[in-house]
Amino acid sequence: MTTIFNASEEFAATALVGFCQIYPNHVRLVSNGVVRATTVPKGKVSVVVGGGSGHYPAFAGYVGAGLADAAVAGDVFASPSTAAIARVCRHADNGGGIVLGFGNYAGDVLNFGVAAERLRAEGIDVRIIAVTDDVASAPAETHAMRRGIAGDLVVFKIAGAAAEAGLSLDEVERIARLANDRTVSFGVAFGGCTLPGAKGPLFNVPKGRMALGLGIHGEPGISEQDVASATDLAGVLAGKLLAERPTGCNRVAAVLNGLGSTKYEELFVLWTAVRDRLKADGLDVVEPQVGEFVTSLDMQGCSLTLTWLNEELEGYWLAPCDSPAFRMGRTSAADLRTDTSVDEETASAIPAASEASRKAARCISDLFVGIAAMLKDQEAELGRIDAVAGDGDHGQGMRRGSDAAAQAISAAVEAGAGAQTALARGGDAWADRAGGTSGAIWGLLLRSWSNALSDADAPHDKAIIEGAWLALQGVTRLGRARVGDKTLVDALVPFVETLTGEAKAGMPLAQAWSTAAGAAQDAAKATSKLAPRLGRARPLAEKSIGHPDAGAVSLAMVAALVSDFIGRSR
Repeated sequence: MTTIFNASEEFAATALVGFCQIYPNHVRLVSNGVVRATTVPKGKVSVVVGGGSGHYPAFAGYVGAGLADAAVAGDVFASPSTAAIARVCRHADNGGGIVLGFGNYAGDVLNFGVAAERLRAEGIDVRIIAVTDDVASAPAETHAMRRGIAGDLVVFKIAGAAAEAGLSLDEVERIARLANDRTVSFGVAFGGCTLPGAKGPLFNVPKGRMALGLGIHGEPGISEQDVASATDLAGVLAGKLLAERPTGCNRVAAVLNGLGSTKYEELFVLWTAVRDRLKADGLDVVEPQVGEFVTSLDMQGCSLTLTWLNEELEGYWLAPCDSPAFRMGRTSAADLRTDTSVDEETASAIPAASEASRKAARCISDLFVGIAAMLKDQEAELGRIDAVAGDGDHGQGMRRGSDAAAQAISAAVEAGAGAQTALARGGDAWADRAGGTSGAIWGLLLRSWSNALSDADAPHDKAIIEGAWLALQGVTRLGRARVGDKTLVDALVPFVETLTGEAKAGMPLAQAWSTAAGAAQDAAKATSKLAPRLGRARPLAEKSIGHPDAGAVSLAMVAALVSDFIGRSR
């Protein structure tokens, strides 16, 4: 159980501060992450890695010579926001371009992808590597759909070595992709992890059983079996991976990874059996690693990662590196940076707005105060729904995001903002504070919706409905979800289509919205019949059937509250 903290909401941020205080010769603290503390040559490719907190030493522990140049840290098990990723990348840019590395999870894909677009528009060449090593999450023929787990370490290590050697951005990207393509992992869990402040673990494993195919965000396994001896467990782990051994490959990098509560002595015992199994299959293990590398808070369990080496990959795997949590060989001495690190982002000025638009902004502010209060009340229920096949943090993310949006909109209103600016700032604040998939989606939804409003005039009904379409287009374009994938989109599409249809039929906005909110609620309930095709719940599709999607449910809740608000306001 995660028991040591002051405020659960500040757990990740406080841990990052403490980490930087301990390792000042390796890392420097910046907003939402860390950057390498030592100097690097101008023009060097920067390797920036990241994801949610709760996985130490991933990701901040891998910043240092021969490995990563920076790491972005989201809240516990939540993707960092687009703004946070872009901010850390600007600090890490050395002029040679950036390789962005992260695990293949929907929130990370969305936030890192949007950040890359933003940075490219600023003139920084950014390449994306989503690690896809977890064999339990998708078959070999759909390798790109797999999750990223402990294979992160090997892929980041090889990419960092290539960048440290002075290779071009194209070459670093090529080598990182090759390493990812040749890396596979499989894990088991004996017990679930507990989020800071939570009363119990995200999932339980029956006594004497182990869950197979775990995730690293508190997702339960895809199946269970009796706890095995070290020899038999080695057979389970290695057997899944050896099935994908490339023809003619006889050298591997191997990482036996503890997930947070499995003792090192246990891992050492297991390693003897893993080594025997790999040796029996004719494999030479190159510089094996045993320990905690990608954890899941206090989860009890372990995973095995194999990277099928060729001569090129082996050279970069063995290259020296020196980070707080991972060292290999001996790196050359480097001077500490002496420049001052400044977060360059400052709030833009509030555009001029008419009194009519400012009045509408005040209404929007009142509305979001209500949304934040409702989502705070529903936090536990949304978390319960999400925990069926996810990590249980949806309620927490929605509460944090809506509260941040309400505060940002209120501050914008106090500064004289009109409706468009107020809603846009609310969307940005929601995305930045909530993080994760839902934070990114709600940030996109609100920011896109704001484009239909104006600071010069009060929003009219047609603009509000047009905003709904813009929101849907933004979410589906960048989020890539479609109806039937068991996501928020399953409720958003019928909401927008019904709202538009009712308005075209001549219904007043209040009535049209009420009908649309009902359609969203019906659609959210109907997601219980679906199997997820995107996100963390996809590998646990069978467990998800019979339970609605948390994102669709929360969207329907917000739609219903807005309906009541409109009804009272007119």
